[in-house]
Amino acid sequence: MTAPITHDPALDAQWMPFTANKAFKARPRLLVSAKDMHYQSDDGREILDGTAGLWCVNAGHCRPSIIEAITRTASTLDFAPSFQMGHPLSFAFAKKLVKLFPAGMNRVFFSNSGSEAIDSALKIALAYHRARGAPERRMFIGRTRGYHGVGFGGISVGGIETNRQTFAAQLMPHIDHLPHTHDLAHNAFSKGQPQWGAHLADALETMVATHGADSIAAVIVEPLAGSTGVLVPPVGYLERLRALCTTHGILLIFDEVISGFGRLGAPFAAQHFGVTPDIMAMAKGLTNAAVPMGATAVQSAIHDTVVNASERGIEFFHGYTYSGHPLAAAAGIATLDIYEQEGLFDRARTIAPVWEAAVHSLRDAPYVIDIRNLGLVAGIELEPRAGFPGARAFDAFVNCFHEQDALIRVTGDIIALSPPLTISSDQIDELVSKVRRALHAIA
Repeated sequence: MTAPITHDPALDAQWMPFTANKAFKARPRLLVSAKDMHYQSDDGREILDGTAGLWCVNAGHCRPSIIEAITRTASTLDFAPSFQMGHPLSFAFAKKLVKLFPAGMNRVFFSNSGSEAIDSALKIALAYHRARGAPERRMFIGRTRGYHGVGFGGISVGGIETNRQTFAAQLMPHIDHLPHTHDLAHNAFSKGQPQWGAHLADALETMVATHGADSIAAVIVEPLAGSTGVLVPPVGYLERLRALCTTHGILLIFDEVISGFGRLGAPFAAQHFGVTPDIMAMAKGLTNAAVPMGATAVQSAIHDTVVNASERGIEFFHGYTYSGHPLAAAAGIATLDIYEQEGLFDRARTIAPVWEAAVHSLRDAPYVIDIRNLGLVAGIELEPRAGFPGARAFDAFVNCFHEQDALIRVTGDIIALSPPLTISSDQIDELVSKVRRALHAIA
């Protein structure tokens, strides 16, 4: 008989998100402090952060100016109602934030997470079409292997089956999905954007023929897919999607929750690729993760169409108690100041070639079947263990934390790396060496 798993009962009360709860509580991985590029574990080890927390601490941990801004604000304005009221910090943050957006995007709607930013984007798209007299445009086109958070809207347009299957009976209707662009037969070990795959965007033409352009409200994609294993768009793919959406009057929504705020060496992936969406969702690096916050940016024409459609009263029946929360706005302003003063977006672009060379050096490591990268992101795909998909990468994750003193992220059998933009060349080499040692340890 198998012995029961023992664990610390002090951990019982919390049901952890996206976690193998029984396994975690049998051998916890606890972080108790953080500074710059490192966490400290509860047993006193310094852990090199290879994931910017959870794709979000772009400027490094515990930045004094962000801490000071939060502390000062908490002592003067802990909360202000967000319905029919406001406070100066949220307006100041919005004014500062829109300066980073692509041309024409100059309105922003605040929320509290990436999931909420996505649901806000979907609602804005429906409200826009309704306001312009086209309420029949209610279909959304997502993409397989897409991740758009955990709200019912985001799961519906998302394409991760494990996230969808429990809730499938209650997901939104009027949804279809483009094929994903990942194909090892054509683009394995690509450095930067793969050359093959732009034609996959043409699947939208088939969907237009099937459903009718006049029924489709928006297409939503991650310009760079992160949570599904770092899927880099092929050369010309996003440009093709943009052109097709424009031709058929379909809104294009970019989910920039991961790719925003310097991850690709530009404020947003939209600028990196030179493709401007109609709506753009963001979170994570928005406040350097110091206070939860999300935001949805829109073209001014979309905002004006919705707002001007009502002669008086509330124009858009949507929002959150904590939209534009004072502490989040303060953290956001301080974060944008750091990005600007330290030139972190430019820094990420400059160090990206060093990152690319380092991660591709793992090509000869055990079980590696693909490596892909763009900006300061990398995906290292491992050969699955027969009969146990995801187990090999998870073993590497556990070994990295307990034995190599490094934090990585895994999704399926893919190691995803996305360090703070402050990482040095020496720390890049250190992180890659730790991953290599972990792969050999589990061989």
